[in-house]
Amino acid sequence: MEAGEIASYMFLVCAFATLLLHPISPLHFIHSGFLRRAVMGLLVGSAVVAIILTPWGKQSGGHFNPAITLTFYRLGKLVFWDALFYVTAQFLGATGGVGLATYVLRGAPGIPFVRYAVTAPGRFGNSWAFLGELAISFVLMTAILVASNRRGLTRYTPYLVGALYAMFITFESPLSGMSMNPARTFGSAFFAHYWPAFWLYLIAPTLGMFAGAEVFLWARGGIGSYCAKLDHDNEKRCIFLHGY
Repeated sequence: MEAGEIASYMFLVCAFATLLLHPISPLHFIHSGFLRRAVMGLLVGSAVVAIILTPWGKQSGGHFNPAITLTFYRLGKLVFWDALFYVTAQFLGATGGVGLATYVLRGAPGIPFVRYAVTAPGRFGNSWAFLGELAISFVLMTAILVASNRRGLTRYTPYLVGALYAMFITFESPLSGMSMNPARTFGSAFFAHYWPAFWLYLIAPTLGMFAGAEVFLWARGGIGSYCAKLDHDNEKRCIFLHGY
């Protein structure tokens, strides 16, 4: 399920990037970088919400991100083997999603204008890209933990996550390309053969989310999260370790 979720996510990311950046796309007339990022953010944010709310997202927890999975493992919500297979599936699924998009769209995501929607540091370089990924990953994980552990906010967690994705793509992507997800960056880099900054997208999102978890624990006096699902308000069987 996790592999299928991130494969769907990467397929849609590549499709949206092709729609906005390909020279013969009907939306290529959008020349404003800010407006283009805003449209991309709206599309990707909506896709994230939809994937989390699918039956698979409700069952697996809707992580489709190794940094999120490892943070919940740090919080004691997953056993080791579940975390290992989740992360493996996420990397494989991300690669498969980009490959599927390339096949279905007849190679269009591979042209230089689109470049498989690769995430790369902006004009301020690796340092600012690292800080950007660290900051947005911290904010995302903190928001997930706060919302999913407050009774009145739990049902809105998927929508909050989607809104943050949209906002980060619109405003932060000039710094780092907006990944927050090591598997997402790996899938694009695998096809684009772009590895110089991969370490950044492997380390910064994970550190940022771990830091968010530590702040969450500190603020609650060491009381951890209840579960590892991003959507708790459903009838699906849960595989995670429950309770505080």
